Amino acid sequence: MLNFFSRRNMPYLLVFSLLLGLPFLIGLVSGASPAVVWANQNGESKFIQGLAIEIFILALYALSYDLIFGLTGLLSFGHAMFFAVGAYSTGILLKTFHLNLFETLFLIGLAAIVQALLFAIVLPRVKGITFALVTLGMASVFHILIMSRELGDFTGADVGLQGLIPPSYLSPANERLRFYFVALSVLVVVYLLYRRFVNSPTGRVCLAIRENEGRAKMLGYNTFSFKLVALIISSFTAALAGSLHALYQPIVTPNIADMGFTVTALLITLIGGVGTLDGALIGAAVFRLLDFGLQRYYGEIASFVNGAIYIAIVIFFPFGIVGTWRSKSINRTNQWRNIQSLFHVKTQK
Repeated sequence: MLNFFSRRNMPYLLVFSLLLGLPFLIGLVSGASPAVVWANQNGESKFIQGLAIEIFILALYALSYDLIFGLTGLLSFGHAMFFAVGAYSTGILLKTFHLNLFETLFLIGLAAIVQALLFAIVLPRVKGITFALVTLGMASVFHILIMSRELGDFTGADVGLQGLIPPSYLSPANERLRFYFVALSVLVVVYLLYRRFVNSPTGRVCLAIRENEGRAKMLGYNTFSFKLVALIISSFTAALAGSLHALYQPIVTPNIADMGFTVTALLITLIGGVGTLDGALIGAAVFRLLDFGLQRYYGEIASFVNGAIYIAIVIFFPFGIVGTWRSKSINRTNQWRNIQSLFHVKTQK
């Protein structure tokens, strides 16, 4: 049993081990010793750590969106609100109210539940594109509030929330390696919990709701309660990603609360593969690395090249990178079984 578990999860274990050693590996390649990397001195390794942290945060955000869209079938255009609530709440509670990080995270968890309940109010009444438009309206109201002058002392209005000083033990400047390991650990734990949720009875019902909600109701399931559970988990995950974003970035801008940032989550999910979980991780890496590389080497025309690449991904990977790979793997497995059955028949004859 142990060998089967290790063999099935070997790719995940290898990737996790590689990410654990990545800062030190990059340091060795760039001529820095492990001691230098451990001391958080400037260099190529520290830069790569920062880029990886951004990918981890985007992956958390995309996972939260994939849970409600890819696995439960709830199309939301207001998902950026979940992320922004976590980011702005972290900044305001740490900067204005001077709470410690653990108190802040506790209150963010409560805020995540409240906003999930707010979205759930309309669940029994609307679905499909109507639900998407309602969530867009709610998120737009939140976007207007954080940019208003009345709340400017707390949110920074259209300038953004500035001057946030994270706890010294998680300072991105002085303790970036520790921040890297914390962000990686959070992502791994959330990913494992999501896998467990998908394979649980509750997760199976959510999948049934995505495929045919009417049939799930006929079987006696209260679909509203299952969608509410998915919304709460998704809201909490996105808020956690927003909190990490606020701790890492020197400024929290209103851009993370507009519809464009929701489209970012949707795009990452489509690149990786809708409803695959693994696709959210791979999609986040592809999205951020493409954006970074094209901006660095192509400058002003980076957006055009980026768009062309996304079109190519949609054409050649219609189910996303992970989804297309899995579908082709299934086809290859079926073909191999057919070949084996033919040889088996010939042998019997």
